[in-house]
Amino acid sequence: MSTEEYNICVDEFADGVYRFLLKNCRDSELARDLVQESFMRLWVKRKEVNFKKGKSYLFSTAYHAMIDHIRKNERVNSLEEQKHQTPLTYDQYSDAKEVLNRAVELLPEMQRSVVLLRDYEGYSYREIGEITGLSESQVKVYIYRARLFLKKYLVNPEFVV
Repeated sequence: MSTEEYNICVDEFADGVYRFLLKNCRDSELARDLVQESFMRLWVKRKEVNFKKGKSYLFSTAYHAMIDHIRKNERVNSLEEQKHQTPLTYDQYSDAKEVLNRAVELLPEMQRSVVLLRDYEGYSYREIGEITGLSESQVKVYIYRARLFLKKYLVNPEFVV
């Protein structure tokens, strides 16, 4: 990859990588740091990475950088903690986007990542598998389970006002 091609990658993919990381880690400063880390890694490997694979490489790198950060610095919330969250009451205002974002945040980390890559970023099952290191069938299972959870969550009148 040439310097010009690298700059094209920055221009075309920085926003998408940032959105993906922000949706997953829910911390804008951390998302910015991880985007910077991803592009730094691409710069270091630019001679080895084909320009056509730049987008996939960036998302894979960003995903793995996020996982590394989570493993080093954060404890994973247990399912019990999620169950004890207080649902919305009927006198609160909420729009569909807020409810959907809240539901996506409740998904386990892997399910949230694959759903965001598929439904928000438009990657194919194969590409998601390459990014996350999962097989295509595992990706399909995680997406199915995530969508099932989202469907149950969104039709529950306790959570949707």
